[in-house]
Amino acid sequence: MTVPYTQDIDGCFARGSAPEGLPPERLKPWLTRAGESLARLRAACGDGSAPAFIQLAERADDLEPVQRLARHFGTGFDTMLVLGTGGSSLGGQAVAALAQRGFGPPQGAPEVRFLDNVDPDTFHAMAARLDPAETGVLAISKSGGTAETLCQLAIVMAWLGAANGDSHLCQHVAVMTENLDSPLGQIARDHGLGVLDHDPNLGGRFSVLSTGALPAMLLGLDVHALRAGAAAVNAAAFETDDPTMAPPAQGAAVQVALAREAGVSQSVLMPYCDRLFWFARWYRQLWAESLGKQGNGTTPIDAIGTVDQHSQLQLYLDGPADKLFTLVNVPAGELGAAVDPYLVPGADYLADATMGQLFEAEARATRDSLLAHGRPVRTLDLQALDETRLGALFQHFMLETAIAADLLGVDAYDQPAVEDGKQRTKAFMRERKG
Repeated sequence: MTVPYTQDIDGCFARGSAPEGLPPERLKPWLTRAGESLARLRAACGDGSAPAFIQLAERADDLEPVQRLARHFGTGFDTMLVLGTGGSSLGGQAVAALAQRGFGPPQGAPEVRFLDNVDPDTFHAMAARLDPAETGVLAISKSGGTAETLCQLAIVMAWLGAANGDSHLCQHVAVMTENLDSPLGQIARDHGLGVLDHDPNLGGRFSVLSTGALPAMLLGLDVHALRAGAAAVNAAAFETDDPTMAPPAQGAAVQVALAREAGVSQSVLMPYCDRLFWFARWYRQLWAESLGKQGNGTTPIDAIGTVDQHSQLQLYLDGPADKLFTLVNVPAGELGAAVDPYLVPGADYLADATMGQLFEAEARATRDSLLAHGRPVRTLDLQALDETRLGALFQHFMLETAIAADLLGVDAYDQPAVEDGKQRTKAFMRERKG
């Protein structure tokens, strides 16, 4: 089984003029350990104890209730609001970007909007601009007790109820949670809302192929293809004993080796594709929250080509040599109209070129410039961007993260330090009452 992308790590190694990279011999022990991690995951797949995100790629039994809700919200609603934060939102945004492309939904589909913060100004603007009669809502909280999501939902339900009547809330609102005894579950019971089950074994930041399913269906995307892409990565990784033939294991070994052997403390993910903007944001949470424990981890940075050539590249090239760069490339050369030479006087290099050719040239130039400055560079090349390839990218980075956590000796699936801030927030809110 092959994966629908190509990973190239050649740019990560130290060269004569680029001592900042990784000496090849120092990668070998990390590859060996990554292979051992992969073997443990393979054994877990065999006995049914594999992490839920690995098993999810092979499933379809959970999608029928999602399809029912998609049929309901896909007719009669102009807008679908997805409430939630962190892993309950970022994955869905990354999926939706494949279809919405920044200019709204495909024809005939509702626009899917994500509200992932509790800035009251944003909610004021939402209430002023949207038609409550034409708005559906999905609130996602794995625990059912996320303060931000509960606050969001209360505000939105009051807005919907005032306009449509409380008796109609069940037609406009659904929730997704693992715990029906939670505050979110109680809201659903009290108002007769539709409920999607959130797998209790599926951590929020690893849940994209579940929490992203309803937005995908509403926008006409093929959820089965998303999962098929993820399954292809599973198959490629688990059918080999050679970690160099398992891209997620190889990627994890490179990331951890650069951190431990070459002083790399930051991991930059820079796609050259606007539709992957939210994918990079999703990766940032996945990598940070899974690995940042007990003094471990590298800091993830999300960037986008070509925009961040004009905002961050100076630092990348001439600042501290402490970053690994992962560039994600999608072919664009044949896309876009050719530039009329008459309209670009003094810029003959643009004459008769397509916008896509400029896009590709910028990506190549960034890679070569980073390498010329001795920066370690990994590339992931796709032949196109569709549901299958996006699903494969999701699974690649989830597996890479899980294996990296094993190499670092941390639990990829918890976030104990975050709980402190949650408890402080609740204490401050209780103080408000005096």
